Amino acid sequence: MNIVVCISSVPDTTSKINFTENNTKFDSNGIQFVINPNDEFGLTKAMVLKEANGGTVKVITVGDVSAESVIRKALAIGADSAVRINKVATDSYTTAIEITNYLKENPTDLIIAGKESLDYNGGAVPAMIAEMLNLPFVNACNGLEVTGNDAKISREIDGGKETLSASLPLVIGGQKGLVEESALRIPNMRGIMQARSKPLEVIEPSATENLTITVSFEKPAEKGACKLVDADNVAELVSLLRNEAKVI
Repeated sequence: MNIVVCISSVPDTTSKINFTENNTKFDSNGIQFVINPNDEFGLTKAMVLKEANGGTVKVITVGDVSAESVIRKALAIGADSAVRINKVATDSYTTAIEITNYLKENPTDLIIAGKESLDYNGGAVPAMIAEMLNLPFVNACNGLEVTGNDAKISREIDGGKETLSASLPLVIGGQKGLVEESALRIPNMRGIMQARSKPLEVIEPSATENLTITVSFEKPAEKGACKLVDADNVAELVSLLRNEAKVI
C-alpha cells in the first residue's frame, strides 16, 4: 500500500506572533516552524499502516525552501521520500491544486492530510483534493484501519461516534486520536542520518493564481484581569455574572 501524507509547516504554538507592513505580513523572524500537529498524527498513522501492510510513505508539502527542515523531520520519522512544491502556501485552493496536479500524475492508494492547519485553520485543502481527484473523503478522522482494499474509519460527531467504511483510494482528514499522542514518533539519530540521503523532489508550481488575498492580520484581544470571589459570597458572584460578564 502506497500512502501520501500532506504536511504543512506551521509556527510552534509557543512562538510569539508578530506582523509587519501595517499588519499585512506575517513576521517569520525568530519563529520556529514545526510539522502541523494534525499532519503529524496522520504521518504516524501512515507509518503504522506501512509496517502492518508494507508499501511506502511519501510526504508532500507546498512551501518554499524554509519548509525543508520540517520535511527532513518527516523523513527522519520514517517517511521514505518527499516532494516539495516550490510555492508559499497562503491560499487553500492553490495549495490543493498543486498537490492534486502531482497526484494525478502519481496516483496512490491513500492520501492522509490533517483536517486543518494550526496557522490559518482553513480546513479546506483535503476536501478540495478529494473533489478534484473524484475520490471518497472523510474528515475529522480519529480512527483508521485498512485491510486489503477496504478501510474502516471512525470520527466523533455530535452526540456520539460515527463508523464508516470505504474502498481505497481514499482521502482522509486526520486529527488527534488517529493515533495515541504517546505513539507520536520522535526522530532518533539513525533516522536523522538516514533522512539526509532520502529523496526530496522539488517541483515548480503551476501558473494557478491565488483566489484570496490577506487584507490584514489582527491579534486576539488580551484577556482581562481575573476577579476572585470568595466561595461563600454567592450574591457577589451572581452580580458579577449578570452585570459585568452579562452571561445571565
